[in-house]
Amino acid sequence: MSDWLFDLGNSRFKFAPLSGVTVGSVQAWAHGAETMTASALEALPRGDTAWVASVAAPALTEKVMTLLRERFSQVLVAHTQAHSAGVSVAYARPEKLGVDRFLALLAAAQAQQPVLVVGVGTALTIDLMDGDGLHRGGRIGASPTLMREALHARAVQLPATGGDYAEFANDTADALASGCVGAAVALVERSLRHAGELLGTPPQLLVHGGGAPELLPLLPDAAYRPSLVLDGLARWAVHHRTGER
Repeated sequence: MSDWLFDLGNSRFKFAPLSGVTVGSVQAWAHGAETMTASALEALPRGDTAWVASVAAPALTEKVMTLLRERFSQVLVAHTQAHSAGVSVAYARPEKLGVDRFLALLAAAQAQQPVLVVGVGTALTIDLMDGDGLHRGGRIGASPTLMREALHARAVQLPATGGDYAEFANDTADALASGCVGAAVALVERSLRHAGELLGTPPQLLVHGGGAPELLPLLPDAAYRPSLVLDGLARWAVHHRTGER
């Protein structure tokens, strides 16, 4: 029997064993738990404790929680805390900070250096944290995928997918890809610039999420951390289990 980590996002469902204090091999369902087949759901692991982080809709969260309660002796859900594992959240109401952003900060704090954490999923999230673990706040915007979907919803002649990035595109699909990806990159670059001015030193850029690979070629100094939320959940689980702050 074992402990497992589950990251239930709006776009992806990831899970991995908790191996001591680290994340084991990550498995992912690319389009979210709501699209998993019955056989895939039945194949979910069993164990002692399921550590869960969810930003998905309540109905989907409860569906997955019900399945996990059938497979694990206990199911523990992570929540954003004002102070945990050396991280202090900037929000006056910490519970309003998404648990995925909170856990990404927990994972990033292990480096003990200023970081700008960028998550690219349904939303584009940006969070700044100094080298002492103090969260300085962040931004939430639309990811390139969501921008494309919103444009297509309002103007069906604009394709929701496809195209390649170019600084000045010469067809519609490429122009859409370039505009939406470029908008996201520009927001990250602006945040990096102002973060450096605020802290007096440039932060390390950490990027995670299913949409991150699309931005990485345009962010050459970024470190790609695809399992950052699970890494943070592992850290939260260890601290929760030991009763540390």
